[in-house]
Amino acid sequence: MERLTSEISATKRAFPSVQPRGPLSRAVLNLLASDAPNPEPLLGELSELTSIALAASSDLVRDEDIQLCLFVLYSLHYGDVIERGDEWEWHPALVGARLEIERAFEASLRAQVACPPTPASVQEDVAAALFDMTSPDSGPSLARYVAKQATDEQLRELLIQRSVYTLKEADPHSWAIPRLTGRAKAALIEIQADEYGQGRPNNVHAAVYAATMRSVGLDDSYGAYLDEVPAITLASLNLMTMFGLNRRLRGAIVGHLAAFEMTSSIPSRLNSNGFRRLGYGEETTRYFDIHVEADAIHEQIAGRDLAGALAEDEPELLGDILFGAAACLAVDGWAGQHILEAWQDGRSSLRVRDAESEPAEVLL
Repeated sequence: MERLTSEISATKRAFPSVQPRGPLSRAVLNLLASDAPNPEPLLGELSELTSIALAASSDLVRDEDIQLCLFVLYSLHYGDVIERGDEWEWHPALVGARLEIERAFEASLRAQVACPPTPASVQEDVAAALFDMTSPDSGPSLARYVAKQATDEQLRELLIQRSVYTLKEADPHSWAIPRLTGRAKAALIEIQADEYGQGRPNNVHAAVYAATMRSVGLDDSYGAYLDEVPAITLASLNLMTMFGLNRRLRGAIVGHLAAFEMTSSIPSRLNSNGFRRLGYGEETTRYFDIHVEADAIHEQIAGRDLAGALAEDEPELLGDILFGAAACLAVDGWAGQHILEAWQDGRSSLRVRDAESEPAEVLL
């Protein structure tokens, strides 16, 4: 274990850095910054560190060290954060740590997230249950605050917080494409085709969001603000990646996408209103404006043709479809609540970097 937690002895590289948030994320980042070692000795060491971190955590969803570690491990599969991903993606020590964290993360969510009564495995019944789960309420919401009260600085914060997912929008859900068949697969591809701009690079939603960030003077490179975003923001992306990467959770990723699409249109309109209120034009609001109309259509496809059809064709997945939807609403709700409460208290929703901590040298 000493090798993983000690300073890196390998030649230093002039890499931009990711700041670790505890012993587990430091160990993984140090490992990735070193030359590829013999995996066998490291397997036991990293597994022990992972078990210790999981046992010590009182709240996995908000645990900075664990969520950053999981985010970094998932980034190896996406390939756009850690440039050493090609050689490390299937390293047995890293895959073992990832699976151990996933098991604990999933168990924690299943214990915390309340699912609705189970409907019949009939397309329209499942869709009706999902629409009921995602029906808007009149209580305080982050989007309403953005529309009426958010300052210019807070709007920039919002873009930073949402960039963790939105600069790779649609990718976590696309893992499900080869795991589905028939009607559900066709429906998912119909939704994803829109997300990826129907073959037009400038209309890819992630590219449109990047343009929004540039329009307000933010860095649109992926991971530029990773050190500033809290664990609950990372947990939102980690959740959908966990669902998408695991075939056994294909029902959950479908439920997640359904809930995600069903709760996007109205907040997108309110977010657009907030930016316009402060004088921003179409180059900034285009991303949100696109989603007002697109997600009003996508929610119907996701609820009926995707989730409803999957439950009808594979009834054994119905429980996970509902769990995925409920987990989406819960985790994204917690992330939004974190931002809203910080702003209402007159403070930033972003993390403060620990200037005294020595970052691990990993290229973003």
